[in-house]
Amino acid sequence: MTLLDDVLSDLTAEGDSLEALVSPLAPEQWRTPTPAAGWDVATQVAHLAWTDEVSVKAATDKAAWDAEVMGAIGNPEGYVDQMALTGGAVDPAELLARWRTARATLVKTLAELPEGHKLPWFGPPMSATSMATARLMETWAHSLDVHQALGAEPEVTDRIRHVTHLAVRTRNYSFLNRGLEKPAEEFRVELVAPSGEVWSYGPEDAAQTVTGPAYDLCLLATRRVNRSQTALVATGAEAEVWLDIAQCFAGPAGAGR
Repeated sequence: MTLLDDVLSDLTAEGDSLEALVSPLAPEQWRTPTPAAGWDVATQVAHLAWTDEVSVKAATDKAAWDAEVMGAIGNPEGYVDQMALTGGAVDPAELLARWRTARATLVKTLAELPEGHKLPWFGPPMSATSMATARLMETWAHSLDVHQALGAEPEVTDRIRHVTHLAVRTRNYSFLNRGLEKPAEEFRVELVAPSGEVWSYGPEDAAQTVTGPAYDLCLLATRRVNRSQTALVATGAEAEVWLDIAQCFAGPAGAGR
């Protein structure tokens, strides 16, 4: 199994988990507010469907992709919300069918891309593996919002290793996104996985370190918790700052939680 196969398998599992939660819902339950202001359960699922569809356009249809880019340029502050809110306003059965098709098409499309192919995106171009990782991160994070809205306990698995990887890889972006100079040296990051395995990143002798539960870093980097709610420990001034600003998704950080 290649790395791409591995990520796509876990992406499918994350989608299946969320689908199992929302598919039995009554129509009125799809209108349950989630922690994201103004977004109900349907809005969350519509956002995932739309982003999966846009990812496929980026990979296969330049004209359709360019149209999405122009839409975003025309409404930089509200385009994502607009697409999610519009998509979520339809009948839940129609929305669920749309999302099923979108995520299955995305997995097939990414699996068939030529090795080395880069997809255009709203940020830097991405490989198929990077796109799959980003889609898994978003599916996982928005699934958390839906679980919280419905009072359901999310399944915590080692599939979050992809989110952890993305959180560490986007360290410099987190600084630059806040107008701060990126750290000159790598950090040592040692995290305990849900299974108890230790995931390590960076040089062992690094002066700046971060330790703690991998799940907490994933929650923090997707802006689902406040740092004070985590058991993460930073050593070094720059590592301290990173835990205050960690963000593994593109765009403004927002107010956080």
